[in-house]
Amino acid sequence: MTRVLGIGECMIEMAPAGDGNYAMGIAGDTFNTCWYLRQVGDLALSVGYLSAVGEDDVSARMEAFMREAGIDPILARRADRTVGLYLISLNEGERSFSYWRANSAARTLADDLEALPELEPGDLAYFSGITLAILPPEGRLRLHAALARARSEGVRVVFDPNIRPALWETAETLRSEITKAAAAADVVLPSFSDEAAAFGDATPEAVATRYRAAGAELVVVKNGDDTVVVRGTDVALEIAPEPVAEVVDTTAAGDAFNAGFLAALLRGSDLSAACRAGCHLARQVIGQRGALVAVDEMDLGEAAGR
Repeated sequence: MTRVLGIGECMIEMAPAGDGNYAMGIAGDTFNTCWYLRQVGDLALSVGYLSAVGEDDVSARMEAFMREAGIDPILARRADRTVGLYLISLNEGERSFSYWRANSAARTLADDLEALPELEPGDLAYFSGITLAILPPEGRLRLHAALARARSEGVRVVFDPNIRPALWETAETLRSEITKAAAAADVVLPSFSDEAAAFGDATPEAVATRYRAAGAELVVVKNGDDTVVVRGTDVALEIAPEPVAEVVDTTAAGDAFNAGFLAALLRGSDLSAACRAGCHLARQVIGQRGALVAVDEMDLGEAAGR
């Protein structure tokens, strides 16, 4: 059984319900990918989530939600903190966010971290730029060390830069930490629009070239409804997604792509089929409201070329 361990922050989500009201959910970038992995992954796939929560009712509700989704919560508990909250605003399907996370327990997830738990050679550790951004500098160092140790023991490391400039102390720190994390990863899953804004890349190919030069083994550049660019050792692919009839809410589109891509790879699909699976899952997600929505596992399998 392959295990995927997500690392990061799970939050309370307030999403537009379409009637002027908001619906409460539970989501967060790396958690979203783990949740979709459980929806479309084989039963032999084990998924865990490493984070920190409070000791209040909403933290207990979050833990219960993880368990109900088939995700194993590995949570530090902080009596003086609680979980973060974000609110989604939509404009013609494009989303923006307002956050309340200054006292988020997830900011302490690496405080006691020495090694990534319950992983064996061949398993996956999955984290993001947001995971890094919410941590204090010493927490980042501990997480980097734990990831490096796991990778040296045969764990595959997957990193989504998921760049959010407002979370970082400076633009220089952002670029330095993102590059450091990508250089130590087996797979990097950036989004072109984020990279262009933060690093000045002119094309998706430039993003892939930069991360490959930094040391990343495989880079898969997402680009909305445009071509996915894949670069690695002896690998150069461009995959065009199928057109989307209607974009309702782009929240979690990249997270869903990551889940579809990784699920297909873990099933033994090649990179081209894995990218198609990622695009297919993302297309289902952006046609509905909220980060976590119902998806069709069989459709994903067909899209991946099973």
